[in-house]
Amino acid sequence: MQQLIYFFQKYKFFLFFLFLEIIAVALIINNHSFHKSKFISSTNFITGGLYQKSSNLSEYFSLKEKNLVLVEENLSLKNKLERLNSYFDSISSHQVIDTIKLNPDYTYTSGKIIKNSYSKTDNFITINRGKNDDISKEMAVINSKGIIGITDNVSNNFARVQSILNSKSNINAKFKNNHHYGTLIWNGENYNIVQLTDIPRQAVFKVGDTIITGGRSTIFPEGIPIGTIIKVPEELSAVNSIDIKLFNDMSNLGYIYVVTNLHKEEIKNLDNNNE
Repeated sequence: MQQLIYFFQKYKFFLFFLFLEIIAVALIINNHSFHKSKFISSTNFITGGLYQKSSNLSEYFSLKEKNLVLVEENLSLKNKLERLNSYFDSISSHQVIDTIKLNPDYTYTSGKIIKNSYSKTDNFITINRGKNDDISKEMAVINSKGIIGITDNVSNNFARVQSILNSKSNINAKFKNNHHYGTLIWNGENYNIVQLTDIPRQAVFKVGDTIITGGRSTIFPEGIPIGTIIKVPEELSAVNSIDIKLFNDMSNLGYIYVVTNLHKEEIKNLDNNNE
């Protein structure tokens, strides 16, 4: 208390001067419309900036929650879309409407990548979904931009995914604008560029064309985006390949979907019986 009294005694003239200055400024602002408008404008600018910063900060800390909501919404939309596709496929095949069952061919499970490698010859990804989430081997892993890989090892709560950036990766793919197929591989060089091989010589394509999954396996549905052609050989032969720039940045992956083919076992059993 004594120090406070000492402070006022020591700086009483300065504090009195400051008090008079504040009164003078207040009188100027109140009695002159120009100064008043400038003061209000400046105050709004400062407080508006603070509110904006506060809002941005709040949004930043809630990004994780918002991302999870978006993932769940996308998951619901994908499953609904799959049911609609099944419905229209049934109509196009001239089945009787009364016998149509809106059962999808595929379902989707959301998840998140917790470990990702992309600089090795054989790259793998770890996701936070496993047997407890009905995840098993040989299931497609994708995101909103395109393909990522195939599950190859599963524990109760996690799964290892063989990335498309893997020397053993071998995925059926096709041109979006025609029905010619090829095999998607990776030469181990650029983590954002893969190769399409085994292309028929009569196939017509050009730089900029889109490549999608072919759907000729029990793993990837048809039509999942892969990338675009960025390099075409002058003369196509059996050993040539074309470079595909991936839609995904394989070094920057987050949330994913694991695709379940509901008819996988039936198709496999049928193929085994035919063999």
